[in-house]
Amino acid sequence: MRKLVLLLIAAISLAGCKKNDPYNAQKQLEADEQLIKAFIAEKNITNAQRHASGMYYVITSPGAGNFQYTQSSGVQVKYKLRLLNGTEIEQPTDPVCLTLGRVIPGWQYGIPLIQKGGKIRLLIPSVYAYGPNPAGAIPANSVLDFDIEVLDVSTQPCTN
Repeated sequence: MRKLVLLLIAAISLAGCKKNDPYNAQKQLEADEQLIKAFIAEKNITNAQRHASGMYYVITSPGAGNFQYTQSSGVQVKYKLRLLNGTEIEQPTDPVCLTLGRVIPGWQYGIPLIQKGGKIRLLIPSVYAYGPNPAGAIPANSVLDFDIEVLDVSTQPCTN
């Protein structure tokens, strides 16, 4: 009986020491980068460039102009969103206006790389998207694959 009590106390003590792995953004970014590199190789994307943030992008058309983006810039866009496994996520069919400072960090890094009329593909690590939080049909820790076309830009934030 005494051994059973000691075993029970030891089990309870060990269970109390067990901690859930906290979200580690740097570790997740490293894992996402490996997924993105494998995706680029598998899809034979030869012109992908790595942004200093760790996001990858392909500019298919730079657009025209010299607009200086800020966090309050309004950007009218069309976009398509996929997960790396090819699953298309529902998106608006009509253009949408978004304020740059109110979108995911991956867009804040990627949109300023092009001008009005420009098109870009962004491969966004989960830490610059929704991180460990699922968002609708987007699972937690998902790398996002966006095709974005900038239709218009404004110094004024969007009002929607």
